Amino acid sequence: MSKNCTNDGCACTPNSAIHCSVTSCAHHCQDTAMCGLNIIQVGTKNQTSSTNQCIDCQNFQEI
Repeated sequence: MSKNCTNDGCACTPNSAIHCSVTSCAHHCQDTAMCGLNIIQVGTKNQTSSTNQCIDCQNFQEI
């Protein structure tokens, strides 16, 4: 696959505003450190947490 493909095989236009190193996500553009989505939703697993380990990209889809 070329770098213009996501991990799930669909066409991908790397979004230079969304840098990402999670290569196991279906939206990750291959051969780049960028997401193929236009926007993402960031959320937390625990609303009372004070650590950044609980913050996640809510659009993550495992391949």
